Amino acid sequence: MRHPRDTMFLSTADVIAIVRRLGVAACLDRMARRIEADFRRWPEFTKQARVGHHSDTGVIELMPISDARAYSFKYVNGHPGNPRHGLPTVMAFGVLADMETGQPVLLSELTLTTALRTAATSAMAARFLARPDSRTMALIGNGAQSEFQALAFHHLLGVDRLRLFDTEPQATAKLVRNLANVPGMTLEVCSSVAEAVRGADIVTTVTADKANATVVTPDMIAPGMHLNAVGGDCPGKTELHADVLRAGPVFVEFEPQSRIEGEIQQMPESFACTELWRVILGEAEGRRDPAQVTIFDSVGFALEDFSALHVMQDAARELGLGRKLDLIARSDDPRDLFGLIGGATSSRAAA
Repeated sequence: MRHPRDTMFLSTADVIAIVRRLGVAACLDRMARRIEADFRRWPEFTKQARVGHHSDTGVIELMPISDARAYSFKYVNGHPGNPRHGLPTVMAFGVLADMETGQPVLLSELTLTTALRTAATSAMAARFLARPDSRTMALIGNGAQSEFQALAFHHLLGVDRLRLFDTEPQATAKLVRNLANVPGMTLEVCSSVAEAVRGADIVTTVTADKANATVVTPDMIAPGMHLNAVGGDCPGKTELHADVLRAGPVFVEFEPQSRIEGEIQQMPESFACTELWRVILGEAEGRRDPAQVTIFDSVGFALEDFSALHVMQDAARELGLGRKLDLIARSDDPRDLFGLIGGATSSRAAA
């Protein structure tokens, strides 16, 4: 018989300690490796599109997934106006549970972890879709996710030249400050999207506005380019002109979710796309030749959080971080839950 286990709690401070002690590059590498390994087990997972509740200012979503051993979910929001209130645009936490008993075994922050797993997923996908000789990347949108994207492509794929643009110059200035001392990385600040994209092998869009935007237009596309569209991640929020999606094959994480939230929400149901796991397993073709344009329509999927939670759980155990959390009410007799409060109730009645 399996005995109840305590719930491990990883705070923001714990995750920061993990990243500082292992290093950003090592964390990104661990994430990318685990995400790819789990994508290779795609048929083993019970999957569904995330459940979203929308308001005029943003969205709150739950992202569940499970295999035969473990279940996870992420709570995550997306509120582009939050910086005006001193809050992040995206905030998240996650739970990992044992499928046999339902016992929550991990409760963890996922705001910082999501940034790491999103960047790791982008780089992992680009390894299958971008030209192997890609060294220059345009980074459109220089907010909270941008440094992670830059470092993932630098450390995992060898990108050494970044061409930067954001509609808010202070965002670009922030990125330049944070990455100015990264060895082997050249940063070029550009005055427009068109200037940043010109000459880029990879174009990563990670903008925050909740709008059907056309950040990248067909006239900016060059042969051999790989587009990593990260910012369009909810209904009514896109970054690529519809004709950009017709420039080459489009790859997605989980098609039922991407049809609702991704760039392909602009397209008719007949528009063809390919789930990335099929490329990873060799069941579908990725990039055919160096001149082809490829598009990764990334919205973030629960499997990536499942992977990230396992990576952080393993790292915390390795480094002796985290603490036990008294999350689940337990009594000596599991059938006598009321017995935990019976004495308190009697005392109140007597008073």
